[in-house]
Amino acid sequence: MTIATTDAAERLGLSLRSSLAVHLAEHGHLPASRGRHGSVAGSLVDEVERSGLRGRGGGWFPTAVKLRAVVESSAARGRLSTTRRPVVIGNGMEGEPASGKDAMLLAASPHLVLDGISAAAYAIGATEAYLAVHRGSHLVPGLLAALAERAEATVDEIAIRLVTPPARYVASEESALAHWVGEGVATPVHDRKPFQSGSGGRPTLVQNVETLAHLALIARNGGPWFAGAGSPAAPGTTMVSVGGAVAAPGVVEVPTGTSVASILDRCGGPTADVAGYLTGGYGGAWVPPAGFAATPWDPDSVREMGGVIGASVLWAVGPDTCPLHEMARVAAWMAGETAGQCGPCAFGLPSVRDDVHLLAVRRAGAGDADRLRSRLGLISNRGGCKHPDGTARFLATGLAAFPDEVAAHLAGRCSFGSTRPGSPSSLPVPEARLASADVNGRDFA
Repeated sequence: MTIATTDAAERLGLSLRSSLAVHLAEHGHLPASRGRHGSVAGSLVDEVERSGLRGRGGGWFPTAVKLRAVVESSAARGRLSTTRRPVVIGNGMEGEPASGKDAMLLAASPHLVLDGISAAAYAIGATEAYLAVHRGSHLVPGLLAALAERAEATVDEIAIRLVTPPARYVASEESALAHWVGEGVATPVHDRKPFQSGSGGRPTLVQNVETLAHLALIARNGGPWFAGAGSPAAPGTTMVSVGGAVAAPGVVEVPTGTSVASILDRCGGPTADVAGYLTGGYGGAWVPPAGFAATPWDPDSVREMGGVIGASVLWAVGPDTCPLHEMARVAAWMAGETAGQCGPCAFGLPSVRDDVHLLAVRRAGAGDADRLRSRLGLISNRGGCKHPDGTARFLATGLAAFPDEVAAHLAGRCSFGSTRPGSPSSLPVPEARLASADVNGRDFA
């Protein structure tokens, strides 16, 4: 993806491509602050709480709460415990194929992200810090160069290491990422949270890279400054990956609460009548077009319209793309991305993949559609992680958002004139894996 446009609201420097020297000239060094002392988190956590910052990785969970949870978990352990000191992991894995914001940020402002990792580590008393991007990422050379610059200039309290877990969808889930950093296996851990027992059994903060970049700015400018932009319930700016039927797809940074229409305008506006929107990515939700353009882009407003802001993906599907074909393509890929650890993933997702395929190619009957809906209900809230839940929501909201098209396909017709591979508003879907990978195999190791 490319940056669609820049704007006065931009805080994250997406157009800079900054070296350490350029970064320091723009932002200066991180200011001195009180670090963690015993069970008391560093003063930065107070500023983060004042800022109202919520995680930008998908869950939009309050960042200060997460920071304090790691400190509390660490403080509750015995002084001689070998697993007492926390770990920080910056999550730049970006498992959502429709998202490009984290890669854009790491390419443009790597030092802002690395500052955030360093500041978070100091605030919670961490003794190890990592930045994770997927194996084979084009970002690796630039990030290694940035880390070398920082090591030579000794700007970090503790060294930050770059790690490259496998490029699997579930490998970017926070417990899977902590599992890989600690034990070398990138599978989700469903009996405990990373803040309780993460990498190597230690309290672990896993934070999205955009969140960490905002945290670095809060360290310099304070919580009230950050809260001065955006929606009061989810303050600040946010990066949005915009794609589909728009003139200039790309990544934009906007204040939260900016209308969907304004975001699309930043990307040149729709190129055709929009048939529907995908929000949040492949673990997100579809929204019908009626009234959605006026919706503020913040978690609560998008949810009220039936969407999920999630990883901040906004995808407009135009009249050249059948949404049911898109759903089938994504379902096939998501079924292959499972870690295979639980029934809803290992058996449920391949079953709904087959059902959606029948519907997309107009070979399904009413009974097949009923079976699909029933299976989606059985999958939700039963998995070891949120992968099956997200896939089920993606499909269930798609069926609800396009009822006329579902009826047309059941009658053997397609209003969109059948699939056109590579059409402008077609979703980016990597080559689907034929089956779940062995959890002990090289795809997860």
